[in-house]
Amino acid sequence: MTARILVAKPGLDGHDRGAKIVARALRDAGFEVIYTGIRQRIEDIVSIALQEDVAVVGLSILSGAHLALTKRTVDALREADAGDIAVIVGGTIPQSDVSKLLEVGAAAVFPTGTSLETLVTDVRALTSEQVG
Repeated sequence: MTARILVAKPGLDGHDRGAKIVARALRDAGFEVIYTGIRQRIEDIVSIALQEDVAVVGLSILSGAHLALTKRTVDALREADAGDIAVIVGGTIPQSDVSKLLEVGAAAVFPTGTSLETLVTDVRALTSEQVG
């Protein structure tokens, strides 16, 4: 079974080139990818994740609001009884915030500069853990 991944751009950030590159790389690696487009509300991201029965929600955040947006997404998924959906986050993330993101519930963090190969390998490992 192919894992389904939702790539989302929460908040007001309007730049989505990186998110599109990530979505394409994951699709090319065999994942089924749904891309929400820019400026999505957390509630809408969670609703789409539930409707599409995804294994992973990938947040692309360049605005600097990664801690708050990730925590809100994780909390909203848990409130929707979907805490088993992994949340990963990528974008402009200082190394000092990686551990903070993991503490608020991110399953993986991919700061700017992470190779697509690393991203695909880590997502593949994360989704195989969910199945296995």
